[in-house]
Formats: sequence, structure tokens, C-alpha cells
Amino acid sequence: MVYDVVLFGATGFTGRLTAEYLARHAPGGCRWALAGRNRAKLEDVRAGLGPDFAQLPLLHADVTDPASLQAVASSTKVVITTVGPYVRYGEPLVAACAEAGTDYVDLCGEPEFTDLMYVRHHARAAETGARLVHACGFDSIPHDLGVYYTVKKLPDDAPIRVRGQLRLGAAFSGGTYASALGAASRLLPMLRAARERRKVQHEPAGRRVRAVTGTPRRDGETGHWLVPLPTIDPQIVVASARELPAYGPDFAYSHYAAVKHLPVLAGGLAGVGAAVALAQLPPVRTALGNLRKPGEGPSEQRRAKSWFAVRFTGDGGGKRVVTEVSGGDPGYDETAKMLAESALCLALDDLPTRAGQLSPAAAMGDALLTRLTNAGMVFRTLPA
Repeated sequence: MVYDVVLFGATGFTGRLTAEYLARHAPGGCRWALAGRNRAKLEDVRAGLGPDFAQLPLLHADVTDPASLQAVASSTKVVITTVGPYVRYGEPLVAACAEAGTDYVDLCGEPEFTDLMYVRHHARAAETGARLVHACGFDSIPHDLGVYYTVKKLPDDAPIRVRGQLRLGAAFSGGTYASALGAASRLLPMLRAARERRKVQHEPAGRRVRAVTGTPRRDGETGHWLVPLPTIDPQIVVASARELPAYGPDFAYSHYAAVKHLPVLAGGLAGVGAAVALAQLPPVRTALGNLRKPGEGPSEQRRAKSWFAVRFTGDGGGKRVVTEVSGGDPGYDETAKMLAESALCLALDDLPTRAGQLSPAAAMGDALLTRLTNAGMVFRTLPA
């Protein structure tokens, strides 16, 4: 392999932040490159990294040119991609990596895409040794690794129940906005993709794993109002539980947003419902899409004030564990960190021998947990 890591999509907002993170934190001797279809924009990103990176390789890659993606996949151990919405642009690169036996990481928060990629490319990736790891940003590293961190503290011979509660203060990126709007407009295709995946995915022998959708309610322990979050995170957590016996013989996960005040909860539910309804109308969807474009994002000053915290309550074998994962700006700075550290972990660390489409915890587990802790994310146990 010529490279350890290739970053595809570095000219976008989150892609540029990921390139900057690699420039600061990739270890000496790590061979990495930028890839994209517009060389002038790549040169601009490279120039912004400083004179030490004046010779950083720039590779041609275009989602409409499969040969270019195959060349990139064949040249490296790991490909990072920030090019979304993934359901529209993502599959050619997944296919190229699955065929070449190259590891792959993305920021995808689109359940339809991850389900379709499992159906179409998991088997081939398992044959070639490729590890296809979706959701390596805020979707869904804090939730997936947070549950992993929690269940490791519980007995693995009894049923385990984990409840996650997300709090944050942050703005969404243009890319995240576009992905969410696209997902809201594709509810039926998303359901069809989920059914197709259930037909072909394996289930753990003698074990049961599932996501449990709760109901809005007040949590007596924290005082927060809880509302189920319809995100990809429970799907990724359950994928980890499916692969790892440490999640016990009967595992269930529930996923919530936590807010302090009931009017905020009511307003949020109304807003989500209205957005989903409006996204079904093509003219309105187009107008909504024009409100924020992919590649846009908040200022460095705004990001510096952003934060997230996810509290997990785990019960199993008569024991209760309460943990928390927290960090800074979730949608950009921390996402760039999580994505880059995931790629470096796949490229450089000693990992379990697994292949195919994998969750972050199943693919990288303790090694990624160590990397993220060393990089400043906080994983801690709270008083139960």
C-alpha cells in the first residue's frame, strides 16, 4: 500500500477540519493523502495546513468515475469519506473498498444507506477482509462506544438494559442538515431497506439484541424530560451487541434526548413532526434544502462554545452502572476527531480479526476507546 489513510471530501467543511486534525495528530511516518475531484480546491486545503504539508499527495477521485475510486481504494489501507448525502453519493466508494479489501470509514447518519450497503457489500467485504465502518462521527461514536464502555462494567451472563440520554448545545452542519432532510423525505425507502437487511443479516445464536422505542416521559433520577430520538444511533448500538458477547444473552437499548423544560420538549416534537411532513412535498423540500447548503458550518468561536454529554444507565445481573461520555463541539470539531482517530485506529492499531460491515465498537473496541480518551473525550463512571 502506498498510503495508510486517504481522506476523500477534504474540501467540505467537516472534511477540511478532518484534514487539519490529521495534520496535527497523525503520528510521524503515517502516510496520508487528500482525494477529490477538484484539484484547485484540494491545493487550497493543503496550503491551509501549512508549509510542512506542501508535498502532501493529492489524488483524483470522483463518485461518477468508478475507476478513480478503485485506484484510490487500491492505494491505501483506509479511506475516509465525508462526501454525503451518502444515499446519493456514497455507494461507489463503498463498493470499491469492499472489492479491494480496503477499510472504510464515514460520517453517515442515514439508516437507509447503511442498510443498503450491508445488503449489497457486506458479504464481499467479509471475503476480501475489508472493514466497512459507518457512523464514525457524532453519529454514532459517543453512543456506540458509550454503551460499550457501560456494558463492560456489567455481568455478561444476565440480561442487560441500557438507556442513553443525550444533551447538547450545538449547531448543525449543512451536510448534516441535507442528510436529515433527505432521510425525512425517504421514509418508505428507509423501511424497505431495513426489511431487506433483516432478511440477510445474521442473528447471534442463543442471544437476543434489540432497540426498544420508549415513550416521552420525565426521568425521576435526573429530572429531565425524555423523548425518543429517531436517529441511527440505536441501530449502530444493536449492531455492536449482535457481534459482541459482552452485551449479554438478552440486550436492549433505548435512546433519548433529554431536556430540562417541558415546553422545550413539546416544541421540539412539534418541530420534528412538521419537518417530516413538509419534507414529503418536493417544492417545500427544495426550499428547505436551500436554507443551508452542504459545506457550510458555524464559526470557530461558535464551535468553541458547543458541547455534548450522553448519560447511560445500565442494569444487569442485579447491578446498576451510570456512565457519561462528553466532549466539545459535536457536529464539527469532535466529529473530525472521532473520524480521524477511527481511521488511524484501523490503519495502525492491533485490532480484532473481523471483516465486513461493522460498527465502530465491534471493529475497534478498546483501541478506539483508548484513542478517544487520549484525544480528550471523557468516558467516566458516575455515582449510581
